[in-house]
Amino acid sequence: MEAHLVDWSRAQFALTAIYHWLFVPLTLGLGFIIAFMETIYVKTGDEFWKKTTKFWMGLFAINFAIGVATGLIMEFEFGTNWANYSWFVGDIFGAPLAIEGLLAFFMESTFFAVMFFGWDKVSKKFHLLSTWLVAIGSNLSALWILVANGWMQYPVGVKFNPDTVRNEMNNFWDVILSPVAITKFLHTISSGYIMASLFVVGVSAWFLLKKRETKFAKKSMIVGATFGLITSIFILLTGDESAHQVALKQPVKLAAMEGLYEGKEKAGITGIGILNPNKNLTNDEESYLFEINAPYALSFLAFHDINSFVPGLKDLVYGNEKYGIESVESKMIKGKIAIDALKEYKDAKKNDDLVSQLISRSILEKNMKYFGYGHLKKPEDVVPPIALTFYSFHTMVALGTWFFLLFVLILFFSIKKDISKYKTLLIASIVSIPFGYIASEAGWIVAEVGRQPWAIQDLMPVGIAVTDISSSSVQVSFFMFAVLFTLLLIAEIKIMLKQISLGFEGGH
Repeated sequence: MEAHLVDWSRAQFALTAIYHWLFVPLTLGLGFIIAFMETIYVKTGDEFWKKTTKFWMGLFAINFAIGVATGLIMEFEFGTNWANYSWFVGDIFGAPLAIEGLLAFFMESTFFAVMFFGWDKVSKKFHLLSTWLVAIGSNLSALWILVANGWMQYPVGVKFNPDTVRNEMNNFWDVILSPVAITKFLHTISSGYIMASLFVVGVSAWFLLKKRETKFAKKSMIVGATFGLITSIFILLTGDESAHQVALKQPVKLAAMEGLYEGKEKAGITGIGILNPNKNLTNDEESYLFEINAPYALSFLAFHDINSFVPGLKDLVYGNEKYGIESVESKMIKGKIAIDALKEYKDAKKNDDLVSQLISRSILEKNMKYFGYGHLKKPEDVVPPIALTFYSFHTMVALGTWFFLLFVLILFFSIKKDISKYKTLLIASIVSIPFGYIASEAGWIVAEVGRQPWAIQDLMPVGIAVTDISSSSVQVSFFMFAVLFTLLLIAEIKIMLKQISLGFEGGH
């Protein structure tokens, strides 16, 4: 495929994914916060909590609707822009997405109608059940989608069929229970919970600064900060396991996350650093212009052993015999053997040569795990954009640390003091709302940019996955989507701001 087409196809999908993820995390977390608030209402019978629930439910509904629209477009792009990918792995990748549509999405959509319109039409308990099912359904949708994404990062439970040139699922449970998929799901939904907590805390802080509906704001702030603090602790655990899985399954990504060129035993982690833009795989310049390093931390994070060896980019690209790391060049040779064996198998089948079929199929199966490497032009192609991966990772970690501290401060001043008197903290809460989105998007940049050039790890590079269409058609649709998504985002912000300005009482 021409590079121009590949770049535009990647840009269009990135655009859609980035915009889609502006809406999804708030849905994932706010659904549970609303469910907690309504549970308090049902338990106490206090109408205050019913009004509080309905206020946040209105904001949830606005965000939910626009998130669905962008998500549908993204799924269609697999067929329009990534036809080779869809053909190669459609039997596996399509299954979780089908389950998501048939089970989770229909469940949350059905009970969403009851949750939003059924206040006076169903009993309190059934309405509460509907609210919880919407929250659970939203997260189940995320589960199946993240299982599909996790499989792309670590393809398991499949067998390649040379007759159809497709990967076919041979173990459903290996796909669903993949450690990469599970950790990705838990870490991703945790980030959504934190973002929703920041949203609730920030909007509540705005009311306190305006000296409006202070009881509503203070109560909402306590619920949001409590939920945020709990999930901030949980995300530390999921982040640790996620980094461990990356070290085991995608070591090049881990090396890029840390700007690590030379492998080290007892490797430290960079807390704060500026990469040297002149550094590359072949020169001897320093990796950093400035660095604050925590000794042993990277070895522990990667392999839960402070003495372990963490391979750098040079080790992973050019190999390291001491630590048993195979070079990319060796993998490329095996990948080309697999590609040639597939061609020979197809020729033998066409000629009804059973012996040649068996021989070529055996060679293909032996080298299939390197299949994608056969399409690379040079070993260095396996290295992702280092600066973007590195800075995205450290931005995510830094902001996550700030969010934890913010929730602690909010709860302390809410319980022990009168938080409405601490304007600096209230302003910081409002400003932290967009930082929540930045941190979450940065996490996805690490996950997706950090695994380049692979559409499917080790099996299919992005350049092979794209649909062979004119790049001009992709460009036109890119700008159409850019305008459409921007208008949707502006519309959501305007509607939300109007709904917020109406306030706790004004919206009912």
